[in-house]
Amino acid sequence: MTEADGDTTEAAGGRRIAVLGEMLELGDEAVEAHREIGRFAAESGVNLIVAVGGDLAKQLALSAGAAGVPDIALVGDNATAAAYLESILRPCDAVLVRASRGGQLCQIAQALTGQAVTGL
Repeated sequence: MTEADGDTTEAAGGRRIAVLGEMLELGDEAVEAHREIGRFAAESGVNLIVAVGGDLAKQLALSAGAAGVPDIALVGDNATAAAYLESILRPCDAVLVRASRGGQLCQIAQALTGQAVTGL
């Protein structure tokens, strides 16, 4: 997320929403790295995190909540995340979708935009 921070700029009146999946290639550093991203999201002024995945997504969500992100949603899969987002998004919200390619969160972006997303 730190590389993508500039992409979460908030539109007038909108929320900063980060849809964050698990980073799958981190080995022994995985838990702490997910906690760090949760803290970073709070420091960056994210209003809502949608954490997608299992145990690592839960660590990210718990850390973000403890660091001050006001709204957290923890979902198990991309389809659930997309359905949730479709139900709560407002016209001026800014949404960042980020994870390892293995998480295929590009499926969420495709569902929200109706356009093909390459994941690059």
